[in-house]
Amino acid sequence: MQYKKFGYVRVSSKDQNEDRQIENMKCFGIEDRDIFIDKQSGKNMKRENYQMLKRL
Repeated sequence: MQYKKFGYVRVSSKDQNEDRQIENMKCFGIEDRDIFIDKQSGKNMKRENYQMLKRL
């Protein structure tokens, strides 16, 4: 059985760059469409893409 890989990236401000995190995930075979990105504070667990990933 093969498992699907997903990635999650969070940066706390729009000035921060998520590119390095995304490139690292691609090295592990995670495709762009399977990487979820939120640009907001980490103290709020109601981040949209984080919640979407949890439902998968």
